[in-house]
Amino acid sequence: MARNNTMVLSDPQFTLRLAQNEDDLLGAQRLRYRVFVQELGGDGPMVDHDRQLETDAFDPHCDHLLLIDNTLDPLIGNHVVGVYRLMSSDGADRAGGFYSETEYDLKPLKSSSRRLLELGRSCVVADHRGGKAMYHLWRGLADYIADNQIEILFGVASFHGTNVAQLAEPLAYLHENHLAPIDLRVQARLGNRQEMDLFDPGKIDKRRALRAIPPLIKAYLRLGGYVGEGAFIDRAFNTTDVCLIMDTTRMNEGQRGLYTKDRHP
Repeated sequence: MARNNTMVLSDPQFTLRLAQNEDDLLGAQRLRYRVFVQELGGDGPMVDHDRQLETDAFDPHCDHLLLIDNTLDPLIGNHVVGVYRLMSSDGADRAGGFYSETEYDLKPLKSSSRRLLELGRSCVVADHRGGKAMYHLWRGLADYIADNQIEILFGVASFHGTNVAQLAEPLAYLHENHLAPIDLRVQARLGNRQEMDLFDPGKIDKRRALRAIPPLIKAYLRLGGYVGEGAFIDRAFNTTDVCLIMDTTRMNEGQRGLYTKDRHP
């Protein structure tokens, strides 16, 4: 990101920057409430239904990448239309751990001595899905990764719902085709763990499985991402989660170019 934590975009409708103050953070949490709580039916111990904010204990220790629609009035509070939450190892130390550690044993990553970045709480308001919004967020993420010399990206990503029978084929497809190398293979924690090899590998219909995989997960796979072993059933958020891992040093040049090209100085 630029020195003022703002990325110059060619599209004047949008501003992309890191949250700078409490109002910015509230804008991110308000958007997360609209998507994760109102739209997807999630909940949690720190969700503020009265103020319509989706919050948790990790927020103060993260950077929050915001996409702002300049045509919307910030006084109304709906001007943040996209968000990514970014947690470094330093932030995790202050928070007492990464958010993903509530669901996965991250020992392979944390013992690697490499520069880690946890990605989380990614969402875009419904009106901007399928347009430029996610592209702009990914461009900002690319700058952040380069500026902070990040080597490994990871974070939980979700299938909507907790009916494992309905998700058996896409989970099995991920397990069979995108399981992380052993040195990066984090493990879902017991209790809410769900094994992913639920489908006869010979009977997996690739096209059908891919149609059932959320777009964000498929985007990470196109960048060379892997999944950890086991899914995690998050009943509070009404999701079935997988842990995505991306090692930037293992990408080929084509994959790396998807998120490093046209960086702004």
